Amino acid sequence: MPPVHPRQIADGIPDRLYGRRRGHPLRPRQHRLLDLTLPRLRLPPEAAADPRAAFAVPVGAVWLEVGFGAGEHALAQVAAHPRVGLIASEVFENGLCSLLSRLVPEGGEATAPLPPNLRLWPEDARRLLALLPEGALDRLFLLFPDPWPKARHAKRRFVHPALLPAVARVLRPGADWRIATDDPTYQAWVEEVLAGTDRFERVLVADARPAGWPPTRYEAKALGEGRRPRYWVFRRR
Repeated sequence: MPPVHPRQIADGIPDRLYGRRRGHPLRPRQHRLLDLTLPRLRLPPEAAADPRAAFAVPVGAVWLEVGFGAGEHALAQVAAHPRVGLIASEVFENGLCSLLSRLVPEGGEATAPLPPNLRLWPEDARRLLALLPEGALDRLFLLFPDPWPKARHAKRRFVHPALLPAVARVLRPGADWRIATDDPTYQAWVEEVLAGTDRFERVLVADARPAGWPPTRYEAKALGEGRRPRYWVFRRR
């Protein structure tokens, strides 16, 4: 099955699913991270055709995290699974800088060693889905995404009936899609959307973070403010 261009996914799906790309103005150190460190980890679009070959070490599986936030979960997975190649996708520049600042010391932006099993995709993740070959991914993470809680913004949610075929295409049969959210509207949405497809089966739903799921600052913020996250594993049929 040939890759699907993002504009072909469905009528009515917007050109992008994210809001702003930058929060607070970037400091000099952050500019250096984006200018010098990010290019060393960036996954070139042409490398998506053979993602396992895109890493600096041999990998036995490729995982994708969509919207890694500040990067805590992505870096924990990279450290815990050195023979898994993780592609971490994030468009928010402050989040990219947060992850990169954990990897290299001040002054080492251009030279400090980087995890060989990590690649970054600082663009809309849907474009990457369109470039990846069929069955390329062994696991997908979507943790605490922007819920777009207003009904008129529902088309911007990554979990969307129109996007499910593209997600299913790049996940091999038996691959897991892990989802977590603290937003009640998105929780109900996940249940509704995934119940309406035969491409995935639900194998886990929990109100406490399962073992093997590294924590994130967004989860901690939700718990601190009294919201209850929910966690799912859906398996590609």
